[in-house]
Amino acid sequence: MTKLKFLLFGLFLVLAMSCKTGKITQASTPKTGMFKVSILYPNGDDKTFDMDYYETKHMPMMAGLLGKNLSLYEIDKGIAGRTPNDKIPFVAIGYFYINDVTEYNKAILQNINTIRKDIEVYTNIQPIIQISEIKQLRYTDTK
Repeated sequence: MTKLKFLLFGLFLVLAMSCKTGKITQASTPKTGMFKVSILYPNGDDKTFDMDYYETKHMPMMAGLLGKNLSLYEIDKGIAGRTPNDKIPFVAIGYFYINDVTEYNKAILQNINTIRKDIEVYTNIQPIIQISEIKQLRYTDTK
């Protein structure tokens, strides 16, 4: 019985250590001086957007193309406008947190045809892109 408990405990430890939580690590959190690429998909009549494809295929593909320059990425799905009766201004917004704008532009230019073709798979919206420098971050303790 003691051997069985020991084996079960060992199995538990192996499984626990192999699990990935999906939490943001300290190394991947945004920092002042980094850059944020915002990709905005404006809402409108006859606009289509496949969020599942965007989440599971496009953004992971983009992360692979950006490589080590990418610290993390985010995806926002529009759910409401300013008031409950307002339409959402953007169907989705994607964000890339990068360290080097020159390296980002280089990766995009090298893969522009692949990126454009993939965009056509999940949307008919022409995205608006803005690159910003992160000037300030404030984290509040909400405990």
